[in-house]
Amino acid sequence: MTDTLSLFGLIDTSLLEMLSFALAIAMVWLNIVQSPWAWLFAMTSAGLYAIVFYEAKIYGDMGLQFVFIAVSLWGWYQWLFGGSDRQGIAVSRLSAKGWAIVVLAWALVYACVAALLRTFTDTDVAHSDAFLTAGSLVAQYLLTRKTLENWHLWIAIDLLYIGLYLHKNLYLTAMLYGLFAILACVGLLAWKKTLAAKESTP
Repeated sequence: MTDTLSLFGLIDTSLLEMLSFALAIAMVWLNIVQSPWAWLFAMTSAGLYAIVFYEAKIYGDMGLQFVFIAVSLWGWYQWLFGGSDRQGIAVSRLSAKGWAIVVLAWALVYACVAALLRTFTDTDVAHSDAFLTAGSLVAQYLLTRKTLENWHLWIAIDLLYIGLYLHKNLYLTAMLYGLFAILACVGLLAWKKTLAAKESTP
């Protein structure tokens, strides 16, 4: 499934990348409509993308997929049984203190991952891989907590990932992250409506 094939004579890809692509699109759409089934698609897509990124020597992103699988299990539980009433958590906003923690966590994880990639791998994209890996971890955590601002982070991260994947000749995945950025905008608007409805309820 990792053999290279041409898609419509325009893009070199593989069956594995195509399957990962389809599952990832389904996952984001299910996140937008706040379906807990999104986490099942997230785990499956992450497992397949770990192989794709290993082949491309994007090791930070490869390792990130395994973290996504673990976090997805927790996110699935939170969306189904989280909250004080055990009926699932609701959309919320990030406080000023929360933003400070996000920035600090991103910086610390970036420094750690970049050091590991430079020391133990043969990657040629240690810093960009580490920066986006760290940001993805933070954004994924916010998503599991149904924090509105996860979409702001994903929009920025997805756009930056396009450049990384083009550099690695993962053209279909670059297209996927372009779609992710668009869907993240849709998700942001959808969750804003949900939050507005919640805040207007007496």
